[in-house]
Amino acid sequence: MDGGAGIRTPWDTPPAPGEAVEVAEGVLWLRLPLPMALDHVNVYALDDGDGWTLVDTGMSSRKSRAIWDSLLSGPLRGKPVRRVVVTHHHPDHMGLAGWFQSVHVAELLTTRTAWLFARMLTLDEQDRPPPETLEFWRRAGMDPEILAERADERPFNFADMVWPMPLGFTRLQQGDTLEMGGRRWDVHIGHGHAPEHATFWSRDDALVLAGDQILPSISSNLGVYATEPEADPVADWLESCTRLAGLARDDQLALGGHKLPFTGLPLRLAQLIENHRGALARLERHIATPKTAGACFAPLFKRSIGRAEYGLALVEAVAHLNHLHRAGRATRHLNRDGALEFTACRMAAGREGGGDGVPS
Repeated sequence: MDGGAGIRTPWDTPPAPGEAVEVAEGVLWLRLPLPMALDHVNVYALDDGDGWTLVDTGMSSRKSRAIWDSLLSGPLRGKPVRRVVVTHHHPDHMGLAGWFQSVHVAELLTTRTAWLFARMLTLDEQDRPPPETLEFWRRAGMDPEILAERADERPFNFADMVWPMPLGFTRLQQGDTLEMGGRRWDVHIGHGHAPEHATFWSRDDALVLAGDQILPSISSNLGVYATEPEADPVADWLESCTRLAGLARDDQLALGGHKLPFTGLPLRLAQLIENHRGALARLERHIATPKTAGACFAPLFKRSIGRAEYGLALVEAVAHLNHLHRAGRATRHLNRDGALEFTACRMAAGREGGGDGVPS
């Protein structure tokens, strides 16, 4: 089935929960459910002979653990999981790493930033959003009604969806080589969607374990959060896509964290770069007059944003505005409501005192 010129998805149907599809010799594609609009995550099992290496794990829930039990006794043929490789720290990928470590005595391999972020967030359980998060939302121009609701609600906690993580992991970093499933894989690190996101490129055949760094039909969320409000993940993303494009070939089968495996990596990476460049250009025109992040959904997403998507849309809008500001393409100032308003520099050039009202 074609996913666009030069992009093909060899399988039309994903594996059902508890089942597996062999995408290459010794490489199984598995899928676990997620309780959100993006309702699944792909994970992969690589046959090491005397056991399995898993790439990503799904969220921690009774349902996910039950599916894993059926996978372990079924498609994985009762062989032990000896290693778990996690591409990045998000809970749909890291969620059951600690379970495999504690219950199945598996080794965890991931990047240092992924492990530190995940473990820190599992220990930082909150009953209500902290003051720093509320201030971040205000500065982003969050809708006042939504802000009032969220201020009085228990926020999403990693601890709700990530099994407790014991001390100890094996670090992966740029330039490493890892043996999995009878192949040697080069580790290449991407950024933007998550810091220190690991991808794996086979030396022995045309396979790429891409995680969420390269997806076939959706663009990974690039978000800024209260933990690092001045971050510029868009710049990180563009740099990563450009660098990884130097490794990409048309024949490689990309095994991503969501949607379907696909070929056509060079075109897809070019599309991912162009998608964000186009979004930045639209956003720059949109802020001809001052706008907060909360007022910038239309040019970025070109569709209405509901409450379920609002949080992810807001942090992505902040990311793109931060990029324009860091690149010298926009100024910003605090308005009387305490929200940051951004104005395109070429539009603001004639305004007296049109500089940045926030120290950089």
